[in-house]
Amino acid sequence: MIFRFLQLTTILLLITACSRSDLGKAPLPDNYEEEFDTWQESRMESLTNPTGWMRLAGMYWLEEGQNSFGTGDQADIKFPEGTLPAYAGEFMLADGKVTLQAADDVEFTYNEEPFQQREIYDGEEALSIQYGSLEWLVIKREDLIGIRLYNKDNPKVDAFSGFERYPIDSEWYLTAKFIPAEVDETISIVNVLGQLMDTPTPGTIEFMKNGKVYTLDALEGTDQMFLIVGDLTNQTETYQAGRYLYIDYPEEESDYTVIDFNKLYNPPCAYNLFSTCQLPPIQNRLDLEITAGEKRPQDWEGLE
Repeated sequence: MIFRFLQLTTILLLITACSRSDLGKAPLPDNYEEEFDTWQESRMESLTNPTGWMRLAGMYWLEEGQNSFGTGDQADIKFPEGTLPAYAGEFMLADGKVTLQAADDVEFTYNEEPFQQREIYDGEEALSIQYGSLEWLVIKREDLIGIRLYNKDNPKVDAFSGFERYPIDSEWYLTAKFIPAEVDETISIVNVLGQLMDTPTPGTIEFMKNGKVYTLDALEGTDQMFLIVGDLTNQTETYQAGRYLYIDYPEEESDYTVIDFNKLYNPPCAYNLFSTCQLPPIQNRLDLEITAGEKRPQDWEGLE
């Protein structure tokens, strides 16, 4: 009798889980296509502007002390050929700060003002330095400090018109429930450098697809929540290390928002060797084929 009761209870729980009336497909806004086009234009801008992700041309980690740079073979840091003199100067890393010393016959600019020596990173703020078509700044990743270089002169990027993607599908525009995290809760995120970081999370997102409820842990964002998502299409058609997505926080006094998988996009490391992308945590690698959003980039090897 007890066994029979447990069987019935299990069946009822399964039925309830598969019939979440609060989750499922969300109604598309009347202006959805227009709104999506605006989002796509913003996406293209973030990729192709003068310091967009596609114009990354180098990532150089600094050693403590002096780091010579230029285009010559003798330089500690070798910039792309033809962009700088063979010896252009030194990056001096000391106590977490970086000073740039130009060679005698070289000048760099910051905010259109020329200089030969300047602190370009004070441990918190990084200055954007220009020379010809180049622009660079210092970045910090845990215990690593380096130079992130952009090259505005890139005809391939100038001709870029977007990644191949799945057709827009209203079936991937879904209601999602937001479950807040505990105060100061974090989740572990690893990046392509193998660095593991405890990252603040606002909470968990629940959504339903094909009658099954799935969850994704979100990361804090300025105006939206940030999701790093892995799914079964990573094995075939989409980027192997997962894709990214932003979604709105729920409105005040609501637990619900919308998750639009049509806006899944490729992380920078999918098409550029000089980025430090975060990878999906294990709990965000879904046993689900998300046939929406951007597909795996093709023919972008060696982008400079």
